[in-house]
Amino acid sequence: MQPIPIRTTVVGSYPFPGWLEFSSMNLDKFGAADIEEMIEDAVIAAIHDQTTAGLDVITDGEQTRLDFNLSFYGFIKGLEPNHAETRKFGPPAHDQRGKHSIVEPLTAPKGLGAVKEYQRLARLAPQGHTLKASVPGPYTLSGRMLPDGKIYKDRFEVTEGLLPFVKKELEDLVAAGCTEITVDEPSMSCYAYKEDTKRFVDIFNRTIEGVVGKARVSTHLCFGNFKGRPVGYRKLHPMLPDFLDMNVDEIHIEMANREFDEVELLAEFAQKMDVAVGIIDVKNYYCETVKDVIERIELCLKYVPAEKLAVAPDCGLSQTARWASRQKLKAMCDGAKAVRGR
Repeated sequence: MQPIPIRTTVVGSYPFPGWLEFSSMNLDKFGAADIEEMIEDAVIAAIHDQTTAGLDVITDGEQTRLDFNLSFYGFIKGLEPNHAETRKFGPPAHDQRGKHSIVEPLTAPKGLGAVKEYQRLARLAPQGHTLKASVPGPYTLSGRMLPDGKIYKDRFEVTEGLLPFVKKELEDLVAAGCTEITVDEPSMSCYAYKEDTKRFVDIFNRTIEGVVGKARVSTHLCFGNFKGRPVGYRKLHPMLPDFLDMNVDEIHIEMANREFDEVELLAEFAQKMDVAVGIIDVKNYYCETVKDVIERIELCLKYVPAEKLAVAPDCGLSQTARWASRQKLKAMCDGAKAVRGR
């Protein structure tokens, strides 16, 4: 059970400051020391915004990452960028995200980089906040890798090839002192309606087995958020009952941008685990008021007891402008504290 009722948390990502986006497109003009200073300053900015909002749980804002999981590909050997299969023009959609061809058996000799990120966060963050690391699970991580049909015949074989790397990264995070980890598997929730959900749960539980009971483990399930666009079939019921067997302390469920459709299904998850409900819509530039937040929390409390309920944005905030992210997080935290104080 979570440490405090109606805990306020985030999934992981936070918008880059404008100067960081500009700098990342001109890295050839910076030296190694300049780049490290830039990264540290960006993490400090993300920490500042989160702590000012009043969050109980904070992250480094994933300020060193590119497009959620694609930056992890830089740590994995056996991949080559495949620009030929990426659509270049037209309205934004997931087929514009980077793709990579697999050219040899995958390895990750230096890990996936999340430990260094966590150590930086631990060094820079003020006392009094829980620090969380977020790592994509192997099925989601496999999503932009193109199997060649020989080394790996399909996505599931790629997933099995990646699973040991993710598993070790989680174990190394715990060894580094991380007490809260989110394993992001949005691809599982996106494709639960058409894939074997029991197979998904088996993959997930094998990935996290080394850290269960050693850290607070959660998973984030959503329906996609590339350029603010979903990609999956946005219903919870295909995940049930199998996803209830995920061996996690907390499950994060996207709700706000779906107008709390199927909210009654939260009760089934709450019987098995804590539930972090997405009550802030990261795809909408309507900035929720404290009153909105209170009403949404009161709705959730009909299905999840306060001691098992956390509140969060629907997804990471990387695709939401920073000015809106600040307003949304502040309203979320103020609303949660108002309900918690009753």
